[in-house]
Order: sequence, then structure tokens, then C-alpha cells
Amino acid sequence: MSKILNISEAATIAIHSMALIARSKELLNAQEIAEVTGFSKNHISKVLQQLVKFNFLNSTRGPKGGFVLKRNPEEVSLMEIYRAIEGDIDQGTGCKMHCENCPFNSCIFGGLSEKFSREFSNYLNEKNLATV
Repeated sequence: MSKILNISEAATIAIHSMALIARSKELLNAQEIAEVTGFSKNHISKVLQQLVKFNFLNSTRGPKGGFVLKRNPEEVSLMEIYRAIEGDIDQGTGCKMHCENCPFNSCIFGGLSEKFSREFSNYLNEKNLATV
């Protein structure tokens, strides 16, 4: 079955991991996050390293190591995390037909894709790690 909104596994891992790390009083490692979320430890590790590279997290190696936020949770929007993994959200129509070739006077999809993208973008911009 297909989904209307399809968020990549990497973006889902990034947002959920960051929220878990923000809530934790101690360092969290990839294995602990995998146990809570059910995602692959290896995939989580790759995503977390990207988040370190983009200056969202600090990492500490070793048996007592893990990840901690570099900024206050209130300062990190979900959109920032999403963009770090996926890039900007396409605000286009979502239609695979080029508008200049379209034989219809108005869009068959009625601008729904643009509306969904706008609402999703607004949601991610309004929410931060402290509010989830």
C-alpha cells in the first residue's frame, strides 16, 4: 500500500534520535537508540555521524560514550534536522506532467501536493526538540 506522505527512514531516525537525546539526562549511544526505536544500529550510527558532521551533536567514544546535543533543545527545529538529512522540501505540485504540456485548464490534483508540503514545512518549522 502506498503512502501520501513518505518520510525517509534516515530522516525519521534523525528526528527521533535527536528527540531521544534531547530528553535524556545521560549520553545515549546508537545501540540504546536502536533498542528503543527498532531501527538498525548501523543505520542509526550512520545518521548520527551525519548529525555530528552538521554540528547538531557531540559524540564521545568508548564503552561509556554516546551522543549529546550541541545546542539547547528549544533552539533546534525539526526542520533543521530534516533539511540536514534530506535537503529542502520541494514546494512543487508533485505532478509528473509538465504544466506547459497539461491539457487541462486547472490542475487535476487541485494543488493538494503544494498544500501538503506547505503544511508539513510549517509543522517542522513550528516544532523544536523541546516541544516533541
